Amino acid sequence: MRAIQITETGGPEVLRLVELPDPSPGPGQLLVEVAAAGVNYIDTYHCSGAYPVPLPFIPGSEGAGTVAAVGRDVSDFAVGDQVAWAGSPGSYAELALVPAAQAVPVPPGVNIEIAAGCLLQGMTAHYLAVSVHAVQPGETVLVHAAAGGTGSLLTQLATTRGGRVIGTVSTPDKERLARQAGAAEVIRYTEVDDVAGEVRRLTRGDGVAAVYDGVGASTFDASLSSLRRRGMLALFGAASGPVPPVDPQRLNSAGSVFLTRPKLADYVPTRDELTWRAGEVFDAILDGSLRINIGGRYPLADARRAHQDLQSRRTTGKLLLLPR
Repeated sequence: MRAIQITETGGPEVLRLVELPDPSPGPGQLLVEVAAAGVNYIDTYHCSGAYPVPLPFIPGSEGAGTVAAVGRDVSDFAVGDQVAWAGSPGSYAELALVPAAQAVPVPPGVNIEIAAGCLLQGMTAHYLAVSVHAVQPGETVLVHAAAGGTGSLLTQLATTRGGRVIGTVSTPDKERLARQAGAAEVIRYTEVDDVAGEVRRLTRGDGVAAVYDGVGASTFDASLSSLRRRGMLALFGAASGPVPPVDPQRLNSAGSVFLTRPKLADYVPTRDELTWRAGEVFDAILDGSLRINIGGRYPLADARRAHQDLQSRRTTGKLLLLPR
C-alpha cells in the first residue's frame, strides 16, 4: 500500500510517500480501505514533535472508508461496512488498521467524504458546546477562528442551541463564512487593536459566558479579558503556539473565571459516549443543522502541501487527503 510516513520530526518536509506491506487486522481491529483522511492540527503536532510519537509513524488520526477485513473478536462490523473514526493514527494511507472500539458506522445518507471530515472537529465542537460549557439560549459566547474547521462547526452548534456567537476572523472572506455559520457579530482581529475591548463593547460591558479558543498563544490574553464574571475559557488548541504558564491569580482578578484545557479523548472515554457524540453529529448533518465545508481535497502524495496550507491559516473548512 501507499502511505505517508515520517521518520524524523520537523515541518511538512518530513512527510514522505512510501510503499509499505499491506497490514493485517489483529484481534479487535478493522482493516479499512481509506476513502478520505481528515487533515488536522494534531497531525502537524505529531510531525513537529510537539506531541511525541514513536517513529516511524503514519500520521492521520481521522478518516472514513470501507471495511476490507475484520480481526478476531469483532462482532459489530463486517466486510463492506462503511465506517469512520477519530483518534486512531495511520489514516494517511490506502489501508488503515482501526480499533473496532473507535470506529462508528456511517449512517445512510452521509457522504463518505463528509464522514471522514466531520468526526474529529464535529465531536470537538459538540463536547465544547454541550459539555465543557453548555451554551444556553440567549447567552453570548466568543469563538476564535470562527471560519475554520472546528470554529465554523462550533458556531453552528452554539447558534442551534440558542446562543449568540461573536466570532473572530482575519479577512472579509472569512467574515462572510463565519456569518454564514451563524455568527451574530464578527471581529476582524487584523483590524482591531483591542479584541477584548471590542467584545466588551458588543456585550455592553458584560463580557461573554464562554470563550472557545483553539488558537492559543496569540489570543489567550484577549480571551481571558473577554469573559464575564465566572465565565469559562476553554483552551482546546494552540494553532499559534502554546500558552506560557499561567498564574492562577489571573483567574481570580478576571472575575473568578474558569480555565480548562480539554481534549477529545477525555470526552469520548467509553463506547457509549463515543457513539452518542458521533450520532448527534451525524444526526445534525442529516437534518441540515450542521453543514460540513470541505475546504480542500488533496491527493495522498500532496500531504506536504495540505499541511503547509493548514499551517499558513490560508484555508477555511475541512481539508481531506484522498488516498485513492
